[in-house]
Amino acid sequence: MSRVPSGVTLQQLHYFVEVAAEGSISAAADLLYVAQPTVSAAMKDLEARVGRALLVRSARGVSLTADGAEFLGYARQVVEQVALLEQRYLGRPPSRRLLGVSAQHYSFVVDAFVRMVRATGAAEYEFSLRETRTWDIIEDVRTLRSELGILYRNDFNRKVIDKLLRDSGLAFHPLFLAEPHIFISRTNPLAAQDRATLADLADLPRLTFDQGANNSFYFAEEILSTLSSKQEIRVSDRATIFNLMIGLDGYTISTGIISDQLDPEIVAIPLDVDERIEIGWIGHASIPLTEQAQRYLDEVRAVVAGFGVALLG
Repeated sequence: MSRVPSGVTLQQLHYFVEVAAEGSISAAADLLYVAQPTVSAAMKDLEARVGRALLVRSARGVSLTADGAEFLGYARQVVEQVALLEQRYLGRPPSRRLLGVSAQHYSFVVDAFVRMVRATGAAEYEFSLRETRTWDIIEDVRTLRSELGILYRNDFNRKVIDKLLRDSGLAFHPLFLAEPHIFISRTNPLAAQDRATLADLADLPRLTFDQGANNSFYFAEEILSTLSSKQEIRVSDRATIFNLMIGLDGYTISTGIISDQLDPEIVAIPLDVDERIEIGWIGHASIPLTEQAQRYLDEVRAVVAGFGVALLG
């Protein structure tokens, strides 16, 4: 399917985008201020015109078929382009902008999100940013809960991550390579050093992000996850991990890119290991990104470049 078929109305495409985003015809109808039977009938007519099933209906809501996921990519583009045309030539106010991002726990992801929201200029908008577990990021993007995800891979987890992405119909797109750093409190004695070694970390609590039921070494957010540690604490959010860095002189291993504004009490110290962290974004292999998603990735690249990191794409 390379284009939206003729005979399909813009209203149907708008309804379809909202139904896919909400995972429910009734919830989409409420959001659109339209009767539920109207939206339901529009979806059935849309599928008839397209000539294939786009939605799987169940008592718990709706989900997209493989054809529906591909169709959604084109529908989003059409709806977004019409909205931009109306704003530019008909003087319409900016419409609600929708974008969902799921990511591992990186401050540059939040920095870029803040910049994107500030630059929208929309009177109304609806965005979502989920800092979550590695497996859940992939599931969010696979099920279109989020349009894109941001995570890392390296030589250790690459084969496992790439296979999972392929099996989910997703693709990894590199953004940049990072030299591993430890994140620690400014009051930690190691903060005075130019570099840290693994030996320096032997007696400090290692702080890692909990991966829940999928607690595999391959899904860890931190490199060197297979190394043993005498003291280890797993946490579920970035605020907690930073508080433990301050309260317990703990550390975690990450990219070295950290915001002085968002995280003023934390510093990044290079770690002497022969490793690199490849950060990239994931999305559906067959669905082009919306302009809003592309604008967000532009902000990610700008934030990262501001730290002197070379971009890969």
